Amino acid sequence: MGQYTSYFNDVHEQARLSARQFIQREVLPHIGAWEEAGTFPREIYRKAGAAGLLGVGHDPAYGGTGDDVFLKVAVTEEIMRGTSGGFAASLGSLDIALPPLEKWGSQALKDKFVPPVLAGELIAALAITEPSGGSDVASLKTRAERRQNDANGDHYVVNGSKIFITSGIRADFYVAAVRTGGPGHGGISLLLIERERAGVSTGQPLKKMGWWASDTAEVFFDNVIVPAENLIGSENAGFLLIMSNFQMERLNLAVMANMTSQIALEESLRWAREREAFGKPIGRMQVIRHKLADMATRVEASREFTYRVAARIAEGLPSIKEVSMAKNFATQTSDFVTTEAVQIFGGMGYMRESVVERLYRDNRILSIGGGTYEIMNEVIAKQLEL
Repeated sequence: MGQYTSYFNDVHEQARLSARQFIQREVLPHIGAWEEAGTFPREIYRKAGAAGLLGVGHDPAYGGTGDDVFLKVAVTEEIMRGTSGGFAASLGSLDIALPPLEKWGSQALKDKFVPPVLAGELIAALAITEPSGGSDVASLKTRAERRQNDANGDHYVVNGSKIFITSGIRADFYVAAVRTGGPGHGGISLLLIERERAGVSTGQPLKKMGWWASDTAEVFFDNVIVPAENLIGSENAGFLLIMSNFQMERLNLAVMANMTSQIALEESLRWAREREAFGKPIGRMQVIRHKLADMATRVEASREFTYRVAARIAEGLPSIKEVSMAKNFATQTSDFVTTEAVQIFGGMGYMRESVVERLYRDNRILSIGGGTYEIMNEVIAKQLEL
């Protein structure tokens, strides 16, 4: 990848180098074993926190770097160099869990929970999706009943369950969407629920097609008593808090998709130079050369479009339509490029020892998570005022 001076400044490039060195030192030597184990050591969070990686994009008052979109893009790209989307997703679960807390949580909640997360001492998870519905957030069923006149003081009693929760097994707390009011989006609130509270439990780690190194869980709430001061924002205003978080999440997923494509392309180029068939490197065969040309063209176009959308967001311009387009275009690109990469590798592309095999599996979630391809198209269509 070249230097994109119109997007990245010297600070961004210094952060990129630091993140790259961290990945080369702490992740790449072990990622194969972590993938097979389905997890990675908790100590990596502390090391990433000490290296300043977890604070990127978060409130400087608590140890973060502030709201610099391209700093976040640069560091995310390098974390994806670990070749595991699951590792990147679990390490980055704070990026979807903390923003509502940082923007709308009480001072006491922020002081208690944000600094240790950015330091890698606590792990945060966002708990929204339920077994009964994924994209239909407004229909969630987990219930939080408020009670004030008993020995527990002003509190909520939470009952329900969540599924597909990234970092769900080892999270120290969840930023959970609960129903405090009537049906629909107007009855939803956000509560911070500590893992140690009585009645909180998790199932076995969920076995997934890809993202093997990512801790993904079902979380259960059985008469969990949560103090009323753990409410984030106003009661019954949680839906807007959730929606406001999606723009950066979708941009991040587009970046992850583009890096999945980039690494698959690089691996394919290396293989095409080294692998010989019929007496010459396969990269000299027109059918392979043209595949690589198509792959490179799509990667370049998708990355540039994502950067342009990131620039709009950095400038504070409304970008709901554009970020949805970028996510869909990036995941279409990564679908194509990872499929072609496996094809270029042939039988070796089907082996777990190949990076492209992992990229192919990991890629499949990117057009589902953070809003499915179909939901993104609906968002785009609405913005077109059809």
